[in-house]
Amino acid sequence: MSHTIETVQFCNPGMAWAIAADIHFPPHFDKHSQYPAIISAHPIGSCKEQTAGNVYGAALAKAGFVVIAFDASYQGASGGEPRFIEEPGQRVEDFRQVVDYLVTLPYVDSSRIGVLGICGGGGYAISAAKSERRIKAVVSITGVNFGRLSREGFAGHDPLGTLEAIAEQRTVEARGGQARVDDVLPPSVEQAMQAGISDIDVLEATDYYKTARGHAEHGPTRILFSRRAAAVDWDAFHLAEVLLTQPLLVVIGDKPGGFGAYRDGQEIYGRAASKDKELLVVPNTSHYELYDQPEATGKALERVLPFFKKHLSA
Repeated sequence: MSHTIETVQFCNPGMAWAIAADIHFPPHFDKHSQYPAIISAHPIGSCKEQTAGNVYGAALAKAGFVVIAFDASYQGASGGEPRFIEEPGQRVEDFRQVVDYLVTLPYVDSSRIGVLGICGGGGYAISAAKSERRIKAVVSITGVNFGRLSREGFAGHDPLGTLEAIAEQRTVEARGGQARVDDVLPPSVEQAMQAGISDIDVLEATDYYKTARGHAEHGPTRILFSRRAAAVDWDAFHLAEVLLTQPLLVVIGDKPGGFGAYRDGQEIYGRAASKDKELLVVPNTSHYELYDQPEATGKALERVLPFFKKHLSA
């Protein structure tokens, strides 16, 4: 069975720009009925058309859910200037704005809203759920705590030196100088290997984003360097042992890589206050295989679909 997709833009009261999203409808959708809804959040440097939409969004819709895959503010087809900002506070606020939009749709049951995030989107989904009580169930697919990654790998394990460099660059831009936009990935796998890069996450991310496998116009993997300071001073899991009480499913692969999803998944599973929580470690599976490879995503969905059906049932 196929499903239909509607592209929307919405600007809730108080928003300065519009959020762009794709709504994936279940087969035989009836606008006069009410459905459980799932927010699907894309990875860092990604967009709604990639894994959040064309893999997990599509599968969840075919299973009977209304799914909304949205572009983060400053990214994709959503508004916000300057572009390519990866600001955790705004990323979390985006979830609240999406929930605000969902509760206005007559075919969405506002008491049955869940969230799924992939990679950085998984970390943001967890962070949002801690304080957004309208979210009733949480799934993290190879989720990454972007704050930890920003202090470690993305900072060369020198967060203070990185903050000093960010401060200098922000001053340059405030005085009218040229912005610095970094591509967080090499141009190709071949060039990465020639440069001596061997980390599985970097190589597989490059294969996903820089080839026809996963390339999308609005998924450029670029970040504005001068606006990275907030991420260094942020933690997706802060107070999780107090505030993260919703049912939680954490899915990770057992092949650790430099982006740290295996480590982060184990940590949040242990720390979450959720009384109903599950950890799925998919064997012989890497971070990026859980983006789009049928065997890996199939094993994940074998747990994701019944999890949401259980916790978002009428």
